[in-house]
Amino acid sequence: MAPHFRLERAAGGRVAGLDEVGRGPLAGPVVAAAVIFPRGVPRALAKLLDDSKKLTAERRLAASVALYASGAAEIGVAAASVSEIERINILHASLLAMRRAVARLPSPPDVALVDGNRPPKLACPVQCVVGGDATSFSIAAASIIAKVARDRLMARLAARFPHYGWETNAGYGTPAHCEAMARIGISPHHRRAFAPVRAILQGNILLPVEMLAEPAFPPTPFAAEAF
Repeated sequence: MAPHFRLERAAGGRVAGLDEVGRGPLAGPVVAAAVIFPRGVPRALAKLLDDSKKLTAERRLAASVALYASGAAEIGVAAASVSEIERINILHASLLAMRRAVARLPSPPDVALVDGNRPPKLACPVQCVVGGDATSFSIAAASIIAKVARDRLMARLAARFPHYGWETNAGYGTPAHCEAMARIGISPHHRRAFAPVRAILQGNILLPVEMLAEPAFPPTPFAAEAF
């Protein structure tokens, strides 16, 4: 099913789509985006939008650049840090990143459509939409913006910590990433509360295969927009 604008029309007013990226990786922040289309989605832009997991890296990047350049979208992007993830857990850090993304919009929404089944606490009504990034244009746009922004951030961190392959694995627990952690050690950007990282810190460097999580989709090349 292709995304559409029916949920936004039904909600009425300024409707923000929210999504987050980065709950599963072993390193780096969780990033969220909020997107509002105050005048609807231009047809040419609508053709570029879909669940970010269904898009190739090149199509995600093209869609992200088009969203910023179109003038049709209001965009807020924010993150919750590794230290915040460790302090309040990854779920609450994801919700925190969403609240921050909404706060970065030019003006507040009347309603928020959130991908998933756990709503962040916002000043406006919130509607959870399971699989929303595949059904709502606003949520799909937020998923693309968040994914490209986080991949860009992880690539920048990879330049400072080049041994972990973050420019290609985006911090997910690939075998090569885990092997590098065991061989080199843990960086300040690793999530110490996550089981594979904790196992290495405890000296259990031979990680069982089931603890390794391959990335759900490949990272996006560097984009021109700012995070």
